[in-house]
Amino acid sequence: MAIIYNKEKRIFSLHTEHTTYQMMADTHDYLLHLYYGKRLDSEMDYILTYYDRGFSGNPYDLGNDRTYSLDALPQEFPVLGTGDYRTTAGKIREANGCMALDLRYTGYQIQDGKYDLPGLPAAHSEAAQTLCIYLKDERVGVEVTLLYGVLPDCDVITRSVKVTNVGKNEIYLEKLSSACLDLLYGDYDVLTFYGRHAMERNMQRTPVTHGRQVIGSNRGTSGHQYNPYMILAEHGTTETAGACYGVSLVYSGSFEGSVELDQFDQIRLVMGLQEDFFSYQLKPEQTFYAPEAVLSYSAYGMEQLSNQMHHLVREHICRGKYKDQIRPVLVNSWEACYFDFNGEAIVNLAEQAAALGVELLVMDDGWFGTRDDDNSSLGDWIVNEDKLGCSLTELTKRVHDKGVQFGIWIEPEMVSENSDLYRKHPEWAIQVPGKHPVHGRNQLVLDFANPEVVDHIYEQIAAVLRQGDINYVKWDMNRSLCDIYSDSMVWQGNVMYDYMLGVYDLLERLTQAFPDMLWEGCSGGGGRFDMGMLYYTPQIWCSDNTDAVDRIRIQYGTSFAYPLSTMGAHVSAVPNHQTGRVTDMKTRGVVAMTGAFGYELDLGKLSEEDKTAVREQIKTYHEAAPVILKGDYYRLSNPFEAEYGAWMSVDEEKKHAVVGAVLLNTHGNHPVFYIRLRGLAPERSYRDKKTGTVYSGAALMELGMPFTIVSGNYPSYQILLDAVE
Repeated sequence: MAIIYNKEKRIFSLHTEHTTYQMMADTHDYLLHLYYGKRLDSEMDYILTYYDRGFSGNPYDLGNDRTYSLDALPQEFPVLGTGDYRTTAGKIREANGCMALDLRYTGYQIQDGKYDLPGLPAAHSEAAQTLCIYLKDERVGVEVTLLYGVLPDCDVITRSVKVTNVGKNEIYLEKLSSACLDLLYGDYDVLTFYGRHAMERNMQRTPVTHGRQVIGSNRGTSGHQYNPYMILAEHGTTETAGACYGVSLVYSGSFEGSVELDQFDQIRLVMGLQEDFFSYQLKPEQTFYAPEAVLSYSAYGMEQLSNQMHHLVREHICRGKYKDQIRPVLVNSWEACYFDFNGEAIVNLAEQAAALGVELLVMDDGWFGTRDDDNSSLGDWIVNEDKLGCSLTELTKRVHDKGVQFGIWIEPEMVSENSDLYRKHPEWAIQVPGKHPVHGRNQLVLDFANPEVVDHIYEQIAAVLRQGDINYVKWDMNRSLCDIYSDSMVWQGNVMYDYMLGVYDLLERLTQAFPDMLWEGCSGGGGRFDMGMLYYTPQIWCSDNTDAVDRIRIQYGTSFAYPLSTMGAHVSAVPNHQTGRVTDMKTRGVVAMTGAFGYELDLGKLSEEDKTAVREQIKTYHEAAPVILKGDYYRLSNPFEAEYGAWMSVDEEKKHAVVGAVLLNTHGNHPVFYIRLRGLAPERSYRDKKTGTVYSGAALMELGMPFTIVSGNYPSYQILLDAVE
């Protein structure tokens, strides 16, 4: 059993293959956290201590017992109003403005299988078990169900919260976090992943100090600025040693994550919905579900933690036909021609793609409405046949006749003021009455909190997708939400959350209606790179920045939570359109193969030498893709600190490995650099597929491999290793 309940002590133990998560409903009916870490078969209630602590309040029903205070005890779901003055996971405001809860344990239920969250993405697993813990505040009239999912195979515990108003008056959720992790002691660092548009998910590691360290987004998306993933690592933890916890929110909207070191040197990590713009009204008998949080623990460094998260995403988050398939090599028209194209240009690009072995052509922005720049037509999802010179049905057939699959770009959440949709329904845009709206990319956001709007966009997009043999859709989202107001709602505190429910509703309907489609998420590149989107789209455009050197760092940070199979990564033209940097074709290919591989350039402008290189890259990718996209991943260097970026993937049976490296700094008379490989079978020998050289697996991991210096900027290395049978 993954979940064990001790009836006498009321202790719940949640076991995965290598970890244990434990909590207790104590004699006062408070739910206390006991332990999360290496798998243990004992019960850890002895860890709790009770003292008279100054200025730490005591529950009324304990009488004169001043040794019991929720301000010092570790809890599963701390709320405002119990005398705990630390960061809370829940705040509820009553109709009269009062904000005080006293949630007490009322019971539990253990179920086979994994719980679902209506309207929300969540991990799925037939082998999982679910624990429901029931809490209630009789005075307020609110019932809270804490949901725990146990996924033994990837050492993951999932958490969510269900809140039901069982009282006579409306209540308002002012804060709701999906996960709280209390640690009684320890010297920890927190790792967060910050960035900006075109430079996402830079890893930052800082000591946990007294006070709160907070990341988050109030943009209506998870955002370029902070990813909804945090790692709490013991000070000194490395890739291969030390204890660490990972917490990720399976949600694509506004979020907040915080770590607090309190007055007693205890640590509290909280992850959940952002408080800004959130004041959710629950009328009597209504229920609210918080997004899911996933937690994982590694006793052996961040490398293992990452691979546990990768396994979770590949096997239990992603769904559909392409969940575990190798994706076709694609070319996207955007950097090839931007808005300046017609049907003939697309067919010519398809012909060039077929000649090089590229398998999928994507027609990016500009095929609909009257859109020849980014100032019009969003919301008018009608094919511009005058621009294409033919129908979409004809165009897709012509592309397929060249031997290439066909895909398109959409941005369904947006509307241009210069559009037929906006002229007919200005009330369908999110904007405050009487206030000039804040523009982003000269566009507004559609009110997806209004089901009528979602229905309309679904019908338009579905009609387009039925017009031809379309194999791929890139779903973009190119601005943050602001001026939060929905014409369809009376209580505006519900808008931000209900907007995300509308987005998920549209994604669910479209992905179910077109199950053979490959969907790729995007938000100005990596502005919504989260497990919520990956539930619907098995890959996400990692960044609008296609510069190979920057991408090494972007993909490095992304890899701490997300597998390579989810990262859209393309070879683009040089000088690079974002940075102006020049790197050679080989280096661009080596970096882009660390993900779902493709091209973002005008194939017709390639030299014959580069065309030969493209053919070789595609051949290599087909050989290496099963290892790269499905194997365990190893970060062999930190490219923010080292003079080289290096990484490798190894298949489950340790028979095949792919190693990549790029020298980031070149100097005169540069010394050879050596890289210790990881993840191989030490008792095996491995042959370099290109040179035929045979190496000892043990030697490659202990002594390393020499990388001789090649002249030029940013020289790269790619080695495919096969075990010698």
